[in-house]
Amino acid sequence: MRFGVEFVPNVKYYELEYYAKLAEDNGFGYMWITDHYNNRNVYATLTLLAMRTREMKIGAGVANPYLAHPAVIASAIATVNEVSGGRAILGIAAGDKVTFERIGVKWEKPLSRIKEAVEVIRALHTGKPLSYEGEFFNLKGAKLDFKTGSIPIYIGAQGPKMLKLAAEIGDGVLINASHPKDFEVAMKNMEIRENFDVVAYASLSIDKNREKARNAAKIVVAFIVAGSPDLVFERHGVDTGSVENVRNALNNAFATGDWKSVHEAVTDEMVDIFSISGTPDDVKERIEELKKVGVTQVVAGSPLGPDKAKSIKLMGKEIIPEF
Repeated sequence: MRFGVEFVPNVKYYELEYYAKLAEDNGFGYMWITDHYNNRNVYATLTLLAMRTREMKIGAGVANPYLAHPAVIASAIATVNEVSGGRAILGIAAGDKVTFERIGVKWEKPLSRIKEAVEVIRALHTGKPLSYEGEFFNLKGAKLDFKTGSIPIYIGAQGPKMLKLAAEIGDGVLINASHPKDFEVAMKNMEIRENFDVVAYASLSIDKNREKARNAAKIVVAFIVAGSPDLVFERHGVDTGSVENVRNALNNAFATGDWKSVHEAVTDEMVDIFSISGTPDDVKERIEELKKVGVTQVVAGSPLGPDKAKSIKLMGKEIIPEF
């Protein structure tokens, strides 16, 4: 089992430097930095962190070919690869439709766009001139003028068609899920090749105090619940009324600032399904379950725990060595 950690560049750069170094010192092998226009730029952040770390692989988690042309993504991640001494990885996905709508970007044909983008990025990383005619991207003799090296590409996927594509053209797949049931379903849509990395991109919250860990996860879980399709709730037998309670509480919180009601609307069942939360023993048990269904990397995503630094150290001391 590999272990990664996700950081959002919504804090000062020196805070990210501290957490990145702490994660590396505590055995995390992968670091994923989220890519959202409203946060600090992912490639500038990755370049900084590349100079502050020595061994862990670092990459965008995840880029998208709607806000940036794949040639620009290819150049940016290749620059990170050069600065880091060949440690770059690239996560790419179709992105968030709601976010795109806020800035006037049309979200269309995600499957075709991802396929073309990956083909373009891989071709440019060979260092050879590229002429390419696609539905979305057209290049005529495009070429990167510096050596890039081979950069693994992970595809973010949820639906069956994108999962199938990820297994066909990616080096790994990033699946936003925390429960083995979701991975059992996902595996049915993928033909797993040798060395293909199946990643649980999970909300994780760990603390020696179980209640504190689970409470810390509730706001993140609320956002996951609000954005999940009905099919997921049916799979887990989650009552639709409780889901509406969470969505209504979130809407109210944005309007009034009352986040306590969001916390109260999230049930224990939701925390179990949509996060890996609890004591080290709870976390180990869930990771063992994920390993059995074929997960090969667990990414510890927000919130990590009630105290981020303590949670990173706890993962390094009691979880990572066990696997």
